[in-house]
Amino acid sequence: MAARQWTPEQRARQAEKIQQWQSTGAKTPEGKAISSRNAYKGGIHAFLKETAKLLREQKDCLQRIK
Repeated sequence: MAARQWTPEQRARQAEKIQQWQSTGAKTPEGKAISSRNAYKGGIHAFLKETAKLLREQKDCLQRIK
């Protein structure tokens, strides 16, 4: 299948359409609050990660005391 041959006018028109379609992110405070939690890894994963961190710190403290 041959590649499409875009004219300069078609390319400019398509670029304008793409600019209109692209998301610029959350605008409202509610939307920003929702998007801020996108990377949250909660539940058991967060609990285990925090527990492991605390145990490492405790181990380091005990080694310094000895």
